Amino acid sequence: MKSVPKLIRRFVGLLLLSFVLVIILNVVIFAIIASNQLSNGHPWSTAEEMAAALQTTESGYALPDAAVKELQSNGAWAILIDNSTHDVVWHSDSLPDSIPMSYTLSDIASLTRGYIDGYPTFTSGTEQGLMVLGYPKTSFWKHMWPSWDYQLIAHAPQIALIVLIANIVLLLLIYVIANSRVLRSVKPITSGIAALPTGEPVYIRETGLLSEVASHINSTSKVLQMQNRQLRKRETARANWIAGVSHDIRTPLSMVMGYADQLKAAHGLTDEERKKATIILKQSERIRNLVSDLNLASKLEYNMQPIHWEEENAVALVRQAAVDFINADLDGKHPIEWTTDENLSVCRIHADRDLLKRAVSNLIQNSINHNEDGCTIYLSVSKDAENCVICVEDDGIGATDEQIEKLNTAPHYMVCDKNTTEQRHGLGLLIVKQVADSHHGKVVIEHSRYGGFAVKIMLPTI
Repeated sequence: MKSVPKLIRRFVGLLLLSFVLVIILNVVIFAIIASNQLSNGHPWSTAEEMAAALQTTESGYALPDAAVKELQSNGAWAILIDNSTHDVVWHSDSLPDSIPMSYTLSDIASLTRGYIDGYPTFTSGTEQGLMVLGYPKTSFWKHMWPSWDYQLIAHAPQIALIVLIANIVLLLLIYVIANSRVLRSVKPITSGIAALPTGEPVYIRETGLLSEVASHINSTSKVLQMQNRQLRKRETARANWIAGVSHDIRTPLSMVMGYADQLKAAHGLTDEERKKATIILKQSERIRNLVSDLNLASKLEYNMQPIHWEEENAVALVRQAAVDFINADLDGKHPIEWTTDENLSVCRIHADRDLLKRAVSNLIQNSINHNEDGCTIYLSVSKDAENCVICVEDDGIGATDEQIEKLNTAPHYMVCDKNTTEQRHGLGLLIVKQVADSHHGKVVIEHSRYGGFAVKIMLPTI
């Protein structure tokens, strides 16, 4: 099934896209957080600014009002530790009571990289001593031993890439394992759906995540099989009924034709009576042909007519059909002209000789039936890039555009499954279309070049 690999590729593609989007989202969030921290988290530079702003006065040391306001806005405090005595010689007004007023060198080393009584501290040197800024206990977290292996820092990009790839592979593996059951369930579902149009029975085990879908497909298959059986049963009954009726009509029809022929040849009949016997014989022959056409159309419709495929020369086959009618045209009212290009002597096709000859004969007879006062029938065979075109046309009464449109589109009553007034009658053209369909060809009905009616049978060439 082509759909299963496509589904897998879609899942994997969505997963990889998710990875990329997650990475981009993380980078964006990290950049936003980092930018906020860079704008708000500058305690070291603030300590340098305070150290530079500290002024010496007659009473000691003091900060400008702007510096004092900045400390207050951050909830911070400041002290100045003397270089020589290590004592606090100045502090801001907001100094907590727990802050010592004297420090040893080890205390100074500790507070430089860490805390004083839990307060994160940041320092800056001045000529007078060491300026120390303290912030609220929950404002900053300080890494007190910021020492990293050089090789780790030097190979940080490669390590980050390896970690990223390992995470992607791990997530992909987890995704595949988690969805393998779904994929295993999808394959028989897609196979079952693909098999439904073929008419074959479909059964899918009703297990797994898609068991409910499998159950519906199984039910659909059962319904389709039941409908197909009913349809085949109805078609068989219909074909058998037509075959039975055709058989039952032949015997009494043969008797009627025999007696009519005897009456026609009997002496002592008046001209009027002989004319009536002739009409009875002619109409009886028409009924016999209709019964034969009905039986053949029924077999073609339900694929009960065996087709004997042979390689045939369409030019010779159509010419033979024309000869049969020329010999039968005793009164000369329906002459047949052969208009095939003299350079075309062979047009090879795969066909059932008898069926195709029957189709051509039906078209010739159709021209005769619809032009009782006489017409010229033109037969031709031509060849294009893909098809062999058999054309039967006449210069008779023809048909209107509306009639031709109906013949090309309206369904025949033999094959129509709807109750509509748009059905058409006449078995001759139906059989022609059925024969063309069985030969993988098509039929085109149009106006004749000679002003009458034209039908083209287009069959694929060898």
